[in-house]
Amino acid sequence: MWGAPFSAEAKKLLLLGSGELGKEVIIEAQRLGVETIAVDRYDNAPAMQIAHRSYCINMLDAELLQEIVRKEQPDVIVPEIEAIATDALIQLEEEGFRVVPTARATKLTMDREGIRRLAAEELGITTAAYRFADSLETLQAAVRELGTPCVVKPLMSSSGKGQSVCRTYEDAESSWNAALEGARAKSTRVIVEAFVEFESEITLLTVRSVSGTVFCPPIGHIQKDGDYIESWQPHPMSEEQLNEAKEIAKRITDKLGGYGLFGVELFLTKDGVVFSEVSPRPHDTGMVTMVTQDLSEFALHVRAILGFPVTGVELLTPGASATLKADLETSSYKILGVSEALSLPRTQVRLFGKPETKVGRRMAVALSASPDVERARDTAKQAANMLKVEVNHVK
Repeated sequence: MWGAPFSAEAKKLLLLGSGELGKEVIIEAQRLGVETIAVDRYDNAPAMQIAHRSYCINMLDAELLQEIVRKEQPDVIVPEIEAIATDALIQLEEEGFRVVPTARATKLTMDREGIRRLAAEELGITTAAYRFADSLETLQAAVRELGTPCVVKPLMSSSGKGQSVCRTYEDAESSWNAALEGARAKSTRVIVEAFVEFESEITLLTVRSVSGTVFCPPIGHIQKDGDYIESWQPHPMSEEQLNEAKEIAKRITDKLGGYGLFGVELFLTKDGVVFSEVSPRPHDTGMVTMVTQDLSEFALHVRAILGFPVTGVELLTPGASATLKADLETSSYKILGVSEALSLPRTQVRLFGKPETKVGRRMAVALSASPDVERARDTAKQAANMLKVEVNHVK
């Protein structure tokens, strides 16, 4: 179908964002003989370490981004993070380049305002009540209107950066400052969401391919400060809840269009399923699929975007994931406890190999399988707790 990497007939995939999720995408693409190019804003990002070649640029620089794309002439451009000049992707798509899933979908989903208006106002999908604010004064007015507690998020951010719970009216100023500090692309606009009383929250991985739409078994997860700390699959749901979740996920992904895997985040409440967010790419909570499914979310994404059929997803075993986050900042570190973690039954560890740590940065994940989800969760958390980031004191 196509030639080997570095040949004139090679199939080329250019990845924008080269963290731990992008690394797995590169691995799956290379398994299918694809030539891979990794791009990120810092040197030696995880996916850069294994790609055929890489570039370190500010991906918000539209001119530089377009220059690399035109130089490389990739068959497919795969956005993996939010901090990308999305208008440049739209222009590139107009020139004939293929953006996953589409340039429009990438732009919409990387902007919380765009995707929220699409879901709630255009499609009529149930979401939390929300307001937008572009100053402290308008944020305070929104907090007063929606009531407390409420959630304040930058319009563009990742891994929960800048997100906070505003518990009292007096907290509005600190929430505003946190949002500005955590925002990508220097955005000064935020979304304020009424607090949703949910029983649980899930990610429904949804795959659009030449075969149609298929769903992975639901993934339950726990977040802290907007970033996931553990996930498990499958999450127990009633048939009615699952059907409602699938209907919401299909409506919004059909509207976005294109091929690939989407991470649809949903709240399960006593009154029904509530839409939260959607990412047109593998989801951090979906790392659990590396131990639970016949095809991980990364393998599914690559198959779909290359135009191969995806006819179904088989759950091989229940499983869980738990993360290791750094509690220090250093460019010289080591991770301890790997042997101890790997001594636990049916447990795997992924060390991401990031060149430096920051407080709260995800550095590794523990994965555990078991016939029982709760046992898998306990083991994954036990394994993650055995791991520790320490400064590497060079003598």
